Amino acid sequence: MATRAPWVALLVAVTFFMENLDATVIATALPQMARDFSVTAIELNVGISAYLLAVALFIPLSGWLADRLGARRVFSGAIILFTLASVMCGFSQSLDFFTVSRVLQGIGGALMVPVGRLVVLRITEKQHLVRMIAFITWPGLIAPVLGPPLGGLMVSYGHWQWIFWLNIPLGIAALLATFWLIPRGGGSDRRPFDLRGFLFTALACAALISGLECLGRGEFPQGAALLVAGLICGWLAFRHSRQHPTPMLSTRSFAIASFQSTLVGGSLFRAAINAIPFLLPLLFQVSFGLSAASAGMLVLWVFAGNLAMKPFTTAVMKRWGFRQVLIVNGLLSIAAIVVCALLTPALAWPWLALILFIGGMSRSMQFTCYNSLGFADIPKAQMSEASTLFSMFFQLSMSIGIAFAALALRTSMSLHGHQQPENSDFAWAFVAVAGLALLAWLDALRLKPGVGEQVLQK
Repeated sequence: MATRAPWVALLVAVTFFMENLDATVIATALPQMARDFSVTAIELNVGISAYLLAVALFIPLSGWLADRLGARRVFSGAIILFTLASVMCGFSQSLDFFTVSRVLQGIGGALMVPVGRLVVLRITEKQHLVRMIAFITWPGLIAPVLGPPLGGLMVSYGHWQWIFWLNIPLGIAALLATFWLIPRGGGSDRRPFDLRGFLFTALACAALISGLECLGRGEFPQGAALLVAGLICGWLAFRHSRQHPTPMLSTRSFAIASFQSTLVGGSLFRAAINAIPFLLPLLFQVSFGLSAASAGMLVLWVFAGNLAMKPFTTAVMKRWGFRQVLIVNGLLSIAAIVVCALLTPALAWPWLALILFIGGMSRSMQFTCYNSLGFADIPKAQMSEASTLFSMFFQLSMSIGIAFAALALRTSMSLHGHQQPENSDFAWAFVAVAGLALLAWLDALRLKPGVGEQVLQK
């Protein structure tokens, strides 16, 4: 089975790409969809929110289901649900039916990636873990950048339904590969369902994501109330997990320094890089006056930097180790974000493309390093709970990044009395996002030299 590990990792990467792409790809299609549904584009935001909330609510269930029913059964079932829900989205004729379809799609996505990652972690030896994690993590970098321009192209030259029907061949291929690559078995864990732990955890994730979205829209009282409720539920979930003999989601992995750094510092960094694909298209269209297509093509230079760096990430980590890479490359990533605050319409396009390309390279390196470090010291028996925790924090970091960037942009506009965001407002937003990356860098300083070195054996 170990010889199939690269293929299983590639399979999980495809499902990860599907899940992340569908979180962002409809953003540019909202106006056309709104006309077809006879609603406003703002009302259609429920399609994005419903998807993200469904993912957040059901991620805590993924580890328990995989242990209870077997990873192959849950993974294949999640792919089927995600694909069928995508078909339903494409055939939607009303906002209500579309919202239900997106919820089902979110449930499938919530179970696909954590369970798929768990399979990879269980069959991969420690010395090969970095290479396998590299396979899995690239969609997390590519999908948020590729989603908006891909959605724009489909809408411009086709119809919005193709955004969802694209998942049909991918889902069928992934399902066939699952039956070939992942053996039957598992499901021997008969621990009872922890309803209270599930409710606390699910409510915490849902309230935090909803609160962050409200803050991003400028709805401060509702956002603050939801964040407080989310933090309270999170504290209750943590306390419950420490007291319950068989909790839905154990938090014992949080005591491992390398995993803790990935959850805390890694989430802050992922929030920062998820804010960039949100801010850049707005900057290019609103401040630079570019068309949506031109803005999308420029953002693809970030995508090009991600891809260009990917073949070298494993060698760099093996040469210098996790801690040194996170510290040195972290400073480069912060600098790349700060430079975005200095961009102006007068800057020549080759220089602009180079800045975005270098930023994409540094983010790719840091992203892969955090994800590889996260599971370096996790015992095999704790992989299930660690994978679920990781997925929950990953989902939260996506919402944090976009909401934080939107909040920083709105705050600058309010302070300067701007009705529409101007170049100076975007500059302050990029500086604020760089502050998130700086907090992640400070967290990396706490790591001990040689951390995670067992997975970097040559």
